[in-house]
Amino acid sequence: MRKLITLASFVALVMASCTNETPADQTNAKGSVAFDLAVQTEVDDTRANVSCTTPAAEAFDLTIEGVGHTYSKHYAAIAEFNEGDNYLRLGNYKATVTAGSLTEEGFDKATFVGSADFAVAARANTDVNITAYIANTLVKVETTEAFNEYFVGGANFQLTTAAGNTFDVTGKTEPVFIAPAEFKINGTATKQPVQSGAQGSTITLPEYKLSAPAARTFYTIKFDVKNAGKATIDITLNETLVDSIEIDEELNENSK
Repeated sequence: MRKLITLASFVALVMASCTNETPADQTNAKGSVAFDLAVQTEVDDTRANVSCTTPAAEAFDLTIEGVGHTYSKHYAAIAEFNEGDNYLRLGNYKATVTAGSLTEEGFDKATFVGSADFAVAARANTDVNITAYIANTLVKVETTEAFNEYFVGGANFQLTTAAGNTFDVTGKTEPVFIAPAEFKINGTATKQPVQSGAQGSTITLPEYKLSAPAARTFYTIKFDVKNAGKATIDITLNETLVDSIEIDEELNENSK
């Protein structure tokens, strides 16, 4: 009896160890993956959709990276993966799609980026949905009716980005698409002449600088003039007052 018990215990131990082993073919098993892309033009602030050129699916490149394991592969187009060898070893992955480049700033120069985490199971099909969003900061400059009436000689505005690119944003109704990094707005404006036949004085407007703008966000910088005893220039960012400066005392070069 004693020998039988010992033999039975040995058999049970061997069976348990076999049960805990991972089959050799499981380690190298693969599953198929298919990516489906959606493009979203909605941005923060108003949550409105921005009017811009939307890239077609074939304009997006694809990068797949392993999560918790070493794997990285780049594809020039999503279709290159979907229509080629679309099998991956089982495990966790992250896929990133990109169309455009944040180094290319300007009007209607939107860059779209999207990503999704997914897991591949052995001998299974995995569908991965990715939504690509605008990755830029969007900037537009506006002036109020009061500003235009005060500076009847007109105004000029210039946007300078962290990359050193400059854009004339005077009177533009569409935004500039830039990398999400520091930008500044500079401008000049010409006042109404104090007497008939004279030329109005041109002043340098206060510079506005935003150090850390967010991606996928629309910034509207508005210049206004308030005249309650003393004329002031009010600068608002998305309807929030960020600066107010008296014109005659600080801006008018001829006032001293």
